[in-house]
Amino acid sequence: MNAKHEIRPEIKPQQSVELLKELHILTRDGKLNQDSRRKLKQVYHLYQFIEPLLLELKQISPAIQLVDLGAGKSYLGFILFDLFFKEQAGEEHIFGIESREELVQKSRALAEKLGFAGMSFLDQTVAETLDSTELPRQIDIVTALHACNTATDDAIRFALKKQAKFIVLVPCCQAEVATVLRKNKGMALANPLAEIWRHPLHTREFGSHITNVLRCLQLEAHGYQVNVTELVGWEHSMKNELIIARRTDRPARHRAARLHELLNLLGLEELRERFFIP
Repeated sequence: MNAKHEIRPEIKPQQSVELLKELHILTRDGKLNQDSRRKLKQVYHLYQFIEPLLLELKQISPAIQLVDLGAGKSYLGFILFDLFFKEQAGEEHIFGIESREELVQKSRALAEKLGFAGMSFLDQTVAETLDSTELPRQIDIVTALHACNTATDDAIRFALKKQAKFIVLVPCCQAEVATVLRKNKGMALANPLAEIWRHPLHTREFGSHITNVLRCLQLEAHGYQVNVTELVGWEHSMKNELIIARRTDRPARHRAARLHELLNLLGLEELRERFFIP
Protein backbone atom coordinates (compact mmCIF):
# COMPACT_ATOMS: atom_id res chain seq x y z
CA MET A 1 0.00 0.00 0.00
CA ASN A 2 1.19 3.52 -0.75
CA ALA A 3 2.83 5.01 2.33
CA LYS A 4 0.83 8.18 1.94
CA HIS A 5 -2.35 6.16 2.29
CA GLU A 6 -1.11 4.27 5.35
CA ILE A 7 -1.45 7.40 7.46
CA ARG A 8 -4.91 8.06 6.00
CA PRO A 9 -6.73 4.70 6.11
CA GLU A 10 -9.98 6.43 5.04
CA ILE A 11 -8.58 6.86 1.52
CA LYS A 12 -8.74 3.95 -0.92
CA PRO A 13 -5.25 2.77 -1.98
CA GLN A 14 -5.93 3.33 -5.71
CA GLN A 15 -7.31 6.83 -5.13
CA SER A 16 -5.40 9.79 -6.55
CA VAL A 17 -4.26 12.01 -3.68
CA GLU A 18 -3.79 14.84 -6.16
CA LEU A 19 -7.45 14.59 -7.17
CA LEU A 20 -8.60 14.73 -3.55
CA LYS A 21 -6.50 17.84 -3.03
CA GLU A 22 -7.98 19.48 -6.13
CA LEU A 23 -11.48 18.68 -4.86
CA HIS A 24 -10.49 20.19 -1.48
CA ILE A 25 -11.29 16.93 0.24
CA LEU A 26 -7.63 16.86 1.30
CA THR A 27 -5.79 19.98 2.36
CA ARG A 28 -2.69 20.99 0.40
CA ASP A 29 -0.54 19.18 2.96
CA GLY A 30 -2.64 16.06 2.53
CA LYS A 31 -4.76 16.18 5.67
CA LEU A 32 -8.46 15.49 6.26
CA ASN A 33 -10.60 17.73 8.42
CA GLN A 34 -13.91 16.69 9.99
CA ASP A 35 -16.05 18.11 7.18
CA SER A 36 -13.98 16.62 4.35
CA ARG A 37 -13.82 13.25 6.12
CA ARG A 38 -17.63 13.21 6.26
CA LYS A 39 -17.88 14.17 2.58
CA LEU A 40 -15.37 11.49 1.57
CA LYS A 41 -17.25 8.88 3.59
CA GLN A 42 -20.51 9.73 1.85
CA VAL A 43 -19.02 9.53 -1.65
CA TYR A 44 -17.16 6.30 -0.88
CA HIS A 45 -20.30 4.76 0.57
CA LEU A 46 -22.18 5.66 -2.61
CA TYR A 47 -19.32 4.20 -4.67
CA GLN A 48 -19.81 0.88 -2.88
CA PHE A 49 -23.34 0.76 -4.27
CA ILE A 50 -22.36 1.90 -7.78
CA GLU A 51 -19.24 -0.22 -8.34
CA PRO A 52 -21.15 -3.54 -8.62
CA LEU A 53 -23.46 -1.94 -11.19
CA LEU A 54 -20.46 -0.79 -13.23
CA LEU A 55 -18.87 -4.23 -13.04
CA GLU A 56 -22.11 -5.81 -14.23
CA LEU A 57 -22.38 -3.33 -17.10
CA LYS A 58 -18.76 -4.00 -18.05
CA GLN A 59 -19.72 -7.61 -18.78
CA ILE A 60 -22.24 -6.57 -21.43
CA SER A 61 -20.90 -3.24 -22.69
CA PRO A 62 -17.27 -2.33 -23.41
CA ALA A 63 -18.11 1.38 -23.36
CA ILE A 64 -20.14 2.37 -20.31
CA GLN A 65 -21.89 5.73 -20.66
CA LEU A 66 -22.69 7.40 -17.32
CA VAL A 67 -24.47 10.72 -16.82
CA ASP A 68 -24.30 12.51 -13.48
CA LEU A 69 -27.13 15.05 -13.31
CA GLY A 70 -26.94 18.14 -11.11
CA ALA A 71 -23.25 17.33 -10.71
CA GLY A 72 -22.23 20.44 -8.74
CA LYS A 73 -18.46 20.27 -8.29
CA SER A 74 -18.56 16.73 -9.71
CA TYR A 75 -17.15 15.00 -6.64
CA LEU A 76 -18.97 11.81 -7.56
CA GLY A 77 -18.02 11.87 -11.24
CA PHE A 78 -14.33 12.49 -10.57
CA ILE A 79 -14.06 9.83 -7.89
CA LEU A 80 -15.94 7.30 -10.05
CA PHE A 81 -13.59 8.03 -12.94
CA ASP A 82 -10.50 7.86 -10.73
CA LEU A 83 -11.44 4.60 -9.00
CA PHE A 84 -13.06 2.74 -11.89
CA PHE A 85 -13.04 4.33 -15.33
CA LYS A 86 -9.39 5.40 -15.66
CA GLU A 87 -8.23 1.77 -15.39
CA GLN A 88 -10.49 0.64 -18.21
CA ALA A 89 -9.22 0.39 -21.77
CA GLY A 90 -12.57 0.85 -23.51
CA GLU A 91 -14.57 3.91 -24.54
CA GLU A 92 -16.20 4.57 -21.17
CA HIS A 93 -17.38 8.11 -20.59
CA ILE A 94 -18.79 10.20 -17.76
CA PHE A 95 -20.92 13.26 -18.52
CA GLY A 96 -21.34 15.79 -15.72
CA ILE A 97 -24.41 18.01 -16.07
CA GLU A 98 -24.47 21.26 -14.10
CA SER A 99 -26.31 24.55 -14.69
CA ARG A 100 -23.73 26.77 -12.93
CA GLU A 101 -21.27 27.73 -15.63
CA GLU A 102 -18.41 28.51 -13.23
CA LEU A 103 -18.54 24.99 -11.81
CA VAL A 104 -18.63 23.48 -15.31
CA GLN A 105 -15.54 25.46 -16.30
CA LYS A 106 -13.68 24.40 -13.17
CA SER A 107 -14.56 20.75 -13.76
CA ARG A 108 -13.39 20.93 -17.37
CA ALA A 109 -10.10 22.47 -16.28
CA LEU A 110 -9.58 19.82 -13.59
CA ALA A 111 -10.33 16.93 -15.98
CA GLU A 112 -7.80 18.34 -18.45
CA LYS A 113 -5.19 18.84 -15.73
CA LEU A 114 -5.55 15.24 -14.53
CA GLY A 115 -5.71 13.76 -18.03
CA PHE A 116 -9.24 12.42 -17.56
CA ALA A 117 -10.12 12.48 -21.25
CA GLY A 118 -13.17 10.31 -20.69
CA MET A 119 -15.03 13.06 -18.86
CA SER A 120 -17.20 15.82 -20.35
CA PHE A 121 -19.12 18.61 -18.63
CA LEU A 122 -22.20 20.37 -19.99
CA ASP A 123 -23.67 23.66 -18.82
CA GLN A 124 -27.33 22.59 -18.71
CA THR A 125 -30.18 22.16 -16.26
CA VAL A 126 -31.42 18.64 -15.65
CA ALA A 127 -34.62 19.52 -17.54
CA GLU A 128 -32.61 20.72 -20.56
CA THR A 129 -30.88 17.37 -20.90
CA LEU A 130 -34.17 15.84 -22.05
CA ASP A 131 -33.70 17.48 -25.45
CA SER A 132 -29.91 17.82 -25.48
CA THR A 133 -28.12 16.80 -28.68
CA GLU A 134 -24.77 16.70 -26.85
CA LEU A 135 -25.52 13.43 -25.08
CA PRO A 136 -25.64 9.87 -26.48
CA ARG A 137 -28.99 8.44 -27.54
CA GLN A 138 -28.73 5.72 -24.91
CA ILE A 139 -27.15 5.90 -21.47
CA ASP A 140 -26.17 2.94 -19.29
CA ILE A 141 -26.35 4.53 -15.85
CA VAL A 142 -27.81 7.78 -14.57
CA THR A 143 -26.92 9.28 -11.20
CA ALA A 144 -28.47 12.29 -9.47
CA LEU A 145 -27.00 13.12 -6.08
CA HIS A 146 -29.01 15.68 -4.07
CA ALA A 147 -30.87 17.03 -7.12
CA CYS A 148 -33.27 19.45 -5.45
CA ASN A 149 -37.05 19.32 -5.64
CA THR A 150 -38.33 18.50 -9.16
CA ALA A 151 -34.81 18.08 -10.58
CA THR A 152 -34.93 14.49 -9.33
CA ASP A 153 -38.14 13.96 -11.31
CA ASP A 154 -36.45 15.45 -14.38
CA ALA A 155 -33.57 13.02 -13.79
CA ILE A 156 -36.05 10.14 -13.77
CA ARG A 157 -37.61 11.37 -17.02
CA PHE A 158 -34.15 11.64 -18.57
CA ALA A 159 -33.21 8.12 -17.45
CA LEU A 160 -36.47 6.69 -18.81
CA LYS A 161 -36.02 8.46 -22.14
CA LYS A 162 -32.43 7.20 -22.43
CA GLN A 163 -33.47 3.68 -21.41
CA ALA A 164 -30.88 3.65 -18.64
CA LYS A 165 -30.05 0.20 -17.34
CA PHE A 166 -29.47 1.59 -13.85
CA ILE A 167 -30.67 4.72 -12.04
CA VAL A 168 -29.07 5.89 -8.78
CA LEU A 169 -30.85 8.71 -6.94
CA VAL A 170 -30.31 10.55 -3.68
CA PRO A 171 -33.30 12.92 -3.58
CA CYS A 172 -32.99 16.26 -1.84
CA CYS A 173 -35.37 19.09 -0.83
CA GLN A 174 -38.86 18.29 -2.11
CA ALA A 175 -41.45 21.04 -1.92
CA GLU A 176 -43.83 20.48 -4.84
CA VAL A 177 -46.00 17.76 -3.33
CA ALA A 178 -46.09 19.50 0.07
CA THR A 179 -47.23 22.69 -1.68
CA VAL A 180 -50.14 20.88 -3.33
CA LEU A 181 -51.07 19.12 -0.08
CA ARG A 182 -51.12 22.49 1.67
CA LYS A 183 -53.15 24.15 -1.08
CA ASN A 184 -55.79 21.40 -1.09
CA LYS A 185 -55.90 20.92 2.67
CA GLY A 186 -59.43 22.33 2.95
CA MET A 187 -60.83 19.93 0.38
CA ALA A 188 -59.04 16.99 1.98
CA LEU A 189 -60.47 17.48 5.49
CA ALA A 190 -63.21 14.92 4.81
CA ASN A 191 -60.44 12.34 4.34
CA PRO A 192 -59.21 11.09 7.75
CA LEU A 193 -55.78 10.51 6.18
CA ALA A 194 -55.44 14.31 5.94
CA GLU A 195 -54.55 14.25 9.65
CA ILE A 196 -51.17 12.90 8.53
CA TRP A 197 -50.29 16.29 7.03
CA ARG A 198 -52.57 18.68 8.94
CA HIS A 199 -49.72 20.39 10.81
CA PRO A 200 -47.21 22.39 8.71
CA LEU A 201 -44.19 20.38 9.85
CA HIS A 202 -46.00 17.15 9.04
CA THR A 203 -47.02 18.56 5.64
CA ARG A 204 -43.38 19.12 4.77
CA GLU A 205 -42.14 15.77 6.06
CA PHE A 206 -45.03 13.73 4.67
CA GLY A 207 -44.76 15.57 1.35
CA SER A 208 -41.08 14.62 1.13
CA HIS A 209 -41.77 10.98 2.02
CA ILE A 210 -44.73 10.50 -0.33
CA THR A 211 -42.78 12.11 -3.17
CA ASN A 212 -40.22 9.33 -3.04
CA VAL A 213 -42.94 6.69 -2.68
CA LEU A 214 -44.55 8.01 -5.88
CA ARG A 215 -41.18 8.03 -7.65
CA CYS A 216 -40.59 4.39 -6.76
CA LEU A 217 -44.04 3.42 -8.04
CA GLN A 218 -43.35 5.37 -11.23
CA LEU A 219 -40.07 3.54 -11.83
CA GLU A 220 -41.70 0.16 -11.17
CA ALA A 221 -44.52 1.03 -13.55
CA HIS A 222 -41.89 1.65 -16.22
CA GLY A 223 -40.28 -1.75 -15.70
CA TYR A 224 -37.61 -1.10 -13.08
CA GLN A 225 -36.83 -3.16 -10.02
CA VAL A 226 -36.40 -0.68 -7.17
CA ASN A 227 -34.38 -0.90 -3.99
CA VAL A 228 -34.59 1.84 -1.34
CA THR A 229 -31.95 2.03 1.36
CA GLU A 230 -29.96 4.43 3.52
CA LEU A 231 -26.92 6.14 2.03
CA VAL A 232 -25.27 7.14 5.31
CA GLY A 233 -26.34 7.38 8.93
CA TRP A 234 -28.58 10.19 10.13
CA GLU A 235 -25.61 11.70 11.94
CA HIS A 236 -24.12 12.66 8.57
CA SER A 237 -27.12 13.85 6.57
CA MET A 238 -30.89 14.11 6.97
CA LYS A 239 -31.27 13.67 3.19
CA ASN A 240 -29.86 10.18 3.01
CA GLU A 241 -32.43 8.11 1.11
CA LEU A 242 -30.84 6.14 -1.71
CA ILE A 243 -32.98 4.80 -4.56
CA ILE A 244 -31.40 2.28 -6.93
CA ALA A 245 -33.41 1.12 -9.92
CA ARG A 246 -32.54 -1.72 -12.30
CA ARG A 247 -34.25 -1.97 -15.68
CA THR A 248 -36.09 -5.23 -16.24
CA ASP A 249 -38.22 -4.38 -19.31
CA ARG A 250 -41.25 -5.73 -17.47
CA PRO A 251 -43.59 -2.79 -16.77
CA ALA A 252 -45.73 -3.43 -13.69
CA ARG A 253 -49.27 -2.32 -14.49
CA HIS A 254 -50.45 -2.91 -10.94
CA ARG A 255 -47.83 -0.40 -9.70
CA ALA A 256 -49.15 2.15 -12.18
CA ALA A 257 -52.66 1.55 -10.89
CA ARG A 258 -51.51 1.97 -7.31
CA LEU A 259 -49.78 5.25 -8.20
CA HIS A 260 -53.06 6.55 -9.65
CA GLU A 261 -54.92 5.45 -6.53
CA LEU A 262 -52.51 7.27 -4.24
CA LEU A 263 -52.69 10.50 -6.25
CA ASN A 264 -56.49 10.40 -6.04
CA LEU A 265 -56.57 9.45 -2.37
CA LEU A 266 -54.23 12.26 -1.33
CA GLY A 267 -55.73 14.96 -3.53
CA LEU A 268 -52.66 15.11 -5.77
CA GLU A 269 -54.38 14.51 -9.11
CA GLU A 270 -52.86 17.67 -10.60
CA LEU A 271 -49.41 16.08 -10.30
CA ARG A 272 -50.30 13.17 -12.54
CA GLU A 273 -48.14 14.60 -15.35
CA ARG A 274 -45.18 14.93 -13.02
CA PHE A 275 -45.30 11.24 -12.11
CA PHE A 276 -46.18 10.15 -15.62
CA ILE A 277 -46.63 6.47 -16.30
CA PRO A 278 -46.92 4.41 -19.51
